[in-house]
Amino acid sequence: MNNILFAFLLTLGAGLCTGIGSFIAFFSKRTNIKFLSVTLGFSAGVMIYVSFIEIFPTAQESLINFAGEKNGTIFTVLAFFGGMLLIALIDKLIPSYENPHEVKNIEDINDKTLEKNRNLHRMGIFSALAIAIHNFPEGLATFMSAIDNPTLGISIAIAIALHNIPEGIAISVPIYFSTGSKKKALMYSFLSGISEPLGAVIGYLILLPFMNDLIFGIIFAGVAGIMVFISLDELLPAAEKYGEHHLSIYGLISGMIVMATSLLMF
Repeated sequence: MNNILFAFLLTLGAGLCTGIGSFIAFFSKRTNIKFLSVTLGFSAGVMIYVSFIEIFPTAQESLINFAGEKNGTIFTVLAFFGGMLLIALIDKLIPSYENPHEVKNIEDINDKTLEKNRNLHRMGIFSALAIAIHNFPEGLATFMSAIDNPTLGISIAIAIALHNIPEGIAISVPIYFSTGSKKKALMYSFLSGISEPLGAVIGYLILLPFMNDLIFGIIFAGVAGIMVFISLDELLPAAEKYGEHHLSIYGLISGMIVMATSLLMF
C-alpha cells in the first residue's frame, strides 16, 4: 500500500508540473530556448535509455515467463510497437494547433493576429481534450513503473515532469487565445496535469487486480514504445524547433548518463 501511495504521489507531482510551465509563460518576457532545448533533450535521453535498457527487458522477461522464450519475445516486440501505434493514432486524430506538444513560445501570447482567427469555444474544448489524452498514458507509465521499481519510477517521473514544463507553455498559449484570461489559462494548465494521476487511478482500479506476467509484460512493453515514440516524435523535434540543436543533443546524452548512473547506484 505504501508503494502504491508513493507511485500515485509521483504521478501527481509529475502531472502538475504543467502548471510550472504556465507560470513561466506568463511571468517571463521571453522564451528561454536554451533551457527548453536542454530540458527536452534531457527528458528524451532518460525516456529512451530507460525504455531500452530497463523497461523493455523487464517486459520481455515477464512475457517469457508466461509464454516461453520465442513467444514471449514476439509478444514483447508486438506490444512495444503497439504502444507506438497507439500514441501515433492519438497524435493523428488531434489537429496540430490543439496538440499540446506543438511548439509555442511565450512571445506568441502577444500575437493578436492569432487571437482574431480562433473559434474560442472550439479552441478551449479541443485543447482540454488533447491535453488529457496525451498525458493519460504518461501517468500510467509513471505509476506502473514506480510500483515495480520505485527508483525507476522516480527517474521516469522526473523526465515527464521536465517535459511537462514546456508543455505547460504550449497549453497556456492556446487557452489564453480561446479565453483571453491568464487566470483560466493557469487553471487549465494545472488541471491538464490531473489526467496523469487519473491514468494512475485507472491502472490501479482496472489493471492491478488482474495483474499477472502477461498483463504486466504487455503494459511495460507498450509503455516503452509510447516513451520512445514521444521522445523521437515530440521531444527532440520540439528542441530542434526552439533552435538549439547541439544543446538538445547534450541534454539527450546527459539524460542517458544520469539514468544509467541512477540504475547502477540503486
